[in-house]
Amino acid sequence: MAKKKRNASAQGVTAYRLSSIARRVRQALGLSVALACSAPLAAADESLIARAFADHASYLAREALSYEHGEGVPRDQPYAARLYCESARLGDPEGMYALGWMYANGRGVERNDDFAASFFEMAAKKGNEHAARMQRYIGESTGALPDCMETPSTLIVQRWPIEALVARLPPARQQVARMLTELAPKYGIQPQFALAIGLTESALNPQAVSPKSAMGVMQLIPETAERFNVGNVYDPEQNIRGGLAYLRWLLAYFEGDIALAAAGYNAGEGAVDRYRGVPPYRETQAYVERILRHVGQERHPYDSSVVSPSRMLRTLRLASQEDHET
Repeated sequence: MAKKKRNASAQGVTAYRLSSIARRVRQALGLSVALACSAPLAAADESLIARAFADHASYLAREALSYEHGEGVPRDQPYAARLYCESARLGDPEGMYALGWMYANGRGVERNDDFAASFFEMAAKKGNEHAARMQRYIGESTGALPDCMETPSTLIVQRWPIEALVARLPPARQQVARMLTELAPKYGIQPQFALAIGLTESALNPQAVSPKSAMGVMQLIPETAERFNVGNVYDPEQNIRGGLAYLRWLLAYFEGDIALAAAGYNAGEGAVDRYRGVPPYRETQAYVERILRHVGQERHPYDSSVVSPSRMLRTLRLASQEDHET
């Protein structure tokens, strides 16, 4: 019985995480599950979000090309490789092909034919003809991918500002996005995390309303609005402040785990505690995957003075330790 309980608890530790290889390939190919957002987005809004992130991935590939060849910037091939990898992680075929070429030739990275073959295969499947030709010379893919396909280098966050993504939104949404990213640090929230939540929740639409009565930019339900002192949920600033306050609380409650905080935002912290991880709801799992994909990291700084951590976390840690010992 004790062994069964240990195994069940240990499974809870990793239940919300996809297998490493499957998630890497799905992220690289841009095949994340279709998301049923909290607010029903119009086709134009869905297209807006997809186009903004696709444009950003393409922008990263162009930036990488500049650093690779020193065009207008100091030549920095290792940094170019990191940019190409983030572009590839977001699904850009040019980034995939370019990084495959760098691995095939040992430019800016240590030569690795397995990595090269994987990137050429992914780019070819997305229609890149150059990559398809390179497959004939490099051999079959083993599916091996570098660590940067899991989580991007922090250097990327430092060197390409979030403004590049905001600038690709329509003017009305740009205004909301800038308000969101400017207010986020005041609540201890990284702008890219706040923007990922806002885009996924409502496409930054202050008038959005879901079938579950979630409202505004951050899709606050009446109980959450009252909990965080939001008087007018359709006022963008009030709504954003309420959503950021809730994110700050969730990050403290789940000790900086972005997946759990995002799941709590979507399904409620009670559901996360109950299932000891991301709940097995299709919408919530897709929501978390999308947030992780766009934030590019799994941990976030948090203020431990906001709230005591969930007791569930200690249970999971103990279960994980016991499982490791056995």
